[in-house]
Amino acid sequence: GKEESIWMLEHEPVFTLGTAADEKHILKKTDIDVVQTDRGGEVTYHGPGQLVVYPILDLEHFFTDIHQYMRFLEEAVIKTIAVYGIKGERLDGMTGVWLDPGTSKERKICALGVKASRWVTMHGIGFNVNTNLDYFSNIVPCGIEDKAVTSMQEELGSPLDLNEVQSILLQELKDLFGFRVL
Repeated sequence: GKEESIWMLEHEPVFTLGTAADEKHILKKTDIDVVQTDRGGEVTYHGPGQLVVYPILDLEHFFTDIHQYMRFLEEAVIKTIAVYGIKGERLDGMTGVWLDPGTSKERKICALGVKASRWVTMHGIGFNVNTNLDYFSNIVPCGIEDKAVTSMQEELGSPLDLNEVQSILLQELKDLFGFRVL
């Protein structure tokens, strides 16, 4: 049988550096921990109100295509926020889920940073549900200077039930990948 896991959690405030990260992208020293990771990508922030999702999947049970895997993760988030009336999209040449891509108002609601070893996936997504966005001003998120970050709370004007958002996202992941989660 397929032994797949999906961890969904909130982190204490932390800045993480991916393999492409530049220390200079942490703009000012704070008392928040900075952790080097082996995921792809640059620097990002994780903290309360943000849903961090770590799928641990053997892609040989699904498809051996890391790009398709990343598109599936994005699609699950796009479908989740659509339930709340938020239109998420992809931005050419960038990973993650974006609102109003290609306009002067484009902003990122979900970041991706993944790694696979022998087709087993690690790391995953940082999905801003009720995240305090002030922390992003301490860094250059994902090394992108000119792009804003947003959250569901920011877009809708009030905090969401994180457990509810989490269960919708889990269902979308199950439907896309076609597996049951115990």
